[in-house]
Amino acid sequence: MEGLHLPIEIISYILSYLHVTDRKEASLVCKSWYEASQDNRFQFPVSPSSLDFIRALARRPRCGLIILHLDGSSLSRQVLVEVGTHLGPFLDTLALPGSSITESSLLGLLPHLTSLHKLDLQGLDSLFMSGAFLSREEHRQQVHHALRNLEELDLSDLRYLSDLSFNRLTSCVPRLRQLALAGCHIAFEFDPYRGCPVGSGSSALVSLRNLLSLLQKQASTLRSLDLSRTSITPESLRSIAQVPGLRLEELSLRGCKELTDYAMEVLCTHQNALKMLDLSACTELSSRTVLAVATKLKELNSLSLSQDCKIMNKGLAELMALPCLSTLDLSECLHVSGADLVKGLSAPQPRAQLKILSLRNCTYIGDSVIYSLTQLLGSNLRELDLTSCICLTDLSVHAIATYLPGLVVLRLGWCKEISDWGLLGMVEPTKHCEPRDKEPHSLPFQEKPQLVTDKDLGAFTEQAGASLLAIRDLQKLDLSACSKLTDTSITQVLRFPELRHLSLSMLPEISDESLVSVAYHCRSLTSLALSHCPQISDQGMVRALPLLHRLQHLYLACCNAITNETLSIIALHCDRLRTLDISMCKDITVHQVDHLQSRLPFLEKVQCRFVNGADGTINNICNTRNVNHLKKYN
Repeated sequence: MEGLHLPIEIISYILSYLHVTDRKEASLVCKSWYEASQDNRFQFPVSPSSLDFIRALARRPRCGLIILHLDGSSLSRQVLVEVGTHLGPFLDTLALPGSSITESSLLGLLPHLTSLHKLDLQGLDSLFMSGAFLSREEHRQQVHHALRNLEELDLSDLRYLSDLSFNRLTSCVPRLRQLALAGCHIAFEFDPYRGCPVGSGSSALVSLRNLLSLLQKQASTLRSLDLSRTSITPESLRSIAQVPGLRLEELSLRGCKELTDYAMEVLCTHQNALKMLDLSACTELSSRTVLAVATKLKELNSLSLSQDCKIMNKGLAELMALPCLSTLDLSECLHVSGADLVKGLSAPQPRAQLKILSLRNCTYIGDSVIYSLTQLLGSNLRELDLTSCICLTDLSVHAIATYLPGLVVLRLGWCKEISDWGLLGMVEPTKHCEPRDKEPHSLPFQEKPQLVTDKDLGAFTEQAGASLLAIRDLQKLDLSACSKLTDTSITQVLRFPELRHLSLSMLPEISDESLVSVAYHCRSLTSLALSHCPQISDQGMVRALPLLHRLQHLYLACCNAITNETLSIIALHCDRLRTLDISMCKDITVHQVDHLQSRLPFLEKVQCRFVNGADGTINNICNTRNVNHLKKYN
């Protein structure tokens, strides 16, 4: 009971490690725990009830708001007035997604937000369409005074952001640490003869010249820059990298398809303090970039090379020599076999201590590589994504279960060679024990494995540590489309008390027996996917759903044995449900769907295309409704 007398800040820090549903339970212990467990970020749509809610938040020492669907209505204007009046000095973050507000409405609010640290104006085109935002000097002075402590500014996906508007707004923020311009239309024009950017203050688009000017002014404080999905050129990136005094720690260039290896070499040379670098979908980059990163960025923690299809194995061994590297995403790097990762990790210290590794859609990855990687990565690894690594077999599952006991997230979707034997940690009598690789161009072997007998299960209960059960703290598991799995392994192995997300979609051999077993042994589930499981029926739902009190997302598309009876059970027992997919369930009626929505206050999204066996005319419905109640942002 001594914990009851700890300061609120310490209790809040401890409770922050709990899942949101567990924090809600902890809040019932006592008043101090209730106050400490409250999430200070709130998301809500504009509604008449939101006015009283905003006034109630004034009792909090600080909070952050995400206000949905603001527009030019009198109610929206009143909501902003209430936020400024009651929360102005206490608000530290503000985001207005999906909104369309006027300049006058926002300028009436901003001068009150004197403690704001993060402002998210992502996609608010209505503010910048006229080009007159902050055109009056008195408005700029008011906003400058209010935003003097602002550190994070998100201007992503603004199609009409001009040089003038950009200059006016950023001049009001003297000490930026994070700037996001992802998806903005930026004119990266460069004069090859003079070797300098071009652009003027009256440009209809943000120009490279003005962006460089801002970076020079903010070089001493700016640490994070997001230019993803822009048309940045190699010359422009080199100019940005060489801004005097600029020491970036985070840089995102996702989807910048014009970038070259030489530009990345210059970047790594001049911005060698980078800790996070996202180069996903930069399709012109090759292994030269990997070598530059491995050679120059000694403090790198996180690297994403997803969808960089020209990257080969070369350079990956050197990359594993970065001692701070903890997150590596090589998903959809189709030519990566993993052999150089093993080579790099086998070298003497120092070497990377990976906690998150994604090899999704790396189809050349085989059992022998996974067998080696799991031993080298050991208990440090927390997340492993092997989705669509089609050559993997049960031997890889054995290695994962044996050598990666600290895994929290495991994705094995579309690894169609995995069978019951793999999950059970046993060797099928007809298979060899040595890890083997298949030819990269060969298709997965399609014959069904030998069935597990009662005698085999007896041996399974006597052995220790080799089955998937050894990963005791698993929170997310994806076994989608591992079509050889049956009730035999699902009922024996899926017993994880901390499991939050589970996908068993497209497993034609599992039945209600698996569903009930999962519900009994995995009661912390918040998301369950069972789409395209033809043997899942109402009978299984009747027995399983009363056990899943925390369920928020349920996917049952194309489960033809599901009827209106399941919707009735959902209405009785799933009062926290937020997402439901019952598309193409032929025995569910639209009337019952409407009744369900009226019964569940938190239900935000229902996918019910082609329910009741319709031909796609009358009942072709994708019903997404906005909840007219206030809810905590999870």
